[in-house]
Amino acid sequence: MLEELFAGSIADSEARQERMSLASLERLALSADSALDALHVLAPASQVKILAEVKRASPSRGDLSEIPDPAVLAQIYVDNGASAISVLTEERKFKGSLDDLRAVRAKVSVPLLRKDFIANEYQILEARAAGADIVLLIVAGLKQKELLRLKRFTEELGMTAFLETHDASELDRALEADGAMVGINARDLSTFETDRNLFGKLSHLIPPGVIKVAESAVRTADDVVHYRAAGADVVLVGEALVINDPAQMLRSFLSGH
Repeated sequence: MLEELFAGSIADSEARQERMSLASLERLALSADSALDALHVLAPASQVKILAEVKRASPSRGDLSEIPDPAVLAQIYVDNGASAISVLTEERKFKGSLDDLRAVRAKVSVPLLRKDFIANEYQILEARAAGADIVLLIVAGLKQKELLRLKRFTEELGMTAFLETHDASELDRALEADGAMVGINARDLSTFETDRNLFGKLSHLIPPGVIKVAESAVRTADDVVHYRAAGADVVLVGEALVINDPAQMLRSFLSGH
């Protein structure tokens, strides 16, 4: 599944590159407003922070929510305490787009994550041109040289690289790459099964000063409390917000009950 998702995203980016050259896109990216300092906004604090996701569908659950106006949803997220917003831009399985990212950027002023299967510099330039402040790099889908190259390119554009892992060896690679924002995804992207306890099994390996993000398997406020107790600085939530009342869910996540 992960290989298929990467292949689809790469093919889609190549199709877009036929319509806009790398040079033209680079000019757009470099002329965009400077990226927000996501590491400052998401830095460890006394309260857990929520990275709220605009997510229409997923390979494991199919359609989740139509989300006719992602900017409206993003504003609800911000109004109810989200510290940053993740926008899924993968088109085939998640039904997202770069237009969603642009719409959200025009509406809110918190850091934005482009969540996609990023494998080349063109996609990173797209993220910056559309207003992203953070780019997801999935360790399982990249060789170490690719990971290092793409992380460096992301940071050269002023953005934060968010390195996603799922096991101890991937976590070692993320830390070897000097990741400042590291996620542990409870969902195995090979099987799409989840293990809420995975974060707690691995989080102690992440050194102080690195932003620790728990991803997936969040359905209720108890799950957020569980992740916080296991050391999460940030919890990324998508499905639970889009299939329920997002304002009510966010308030429950942040109040701890």
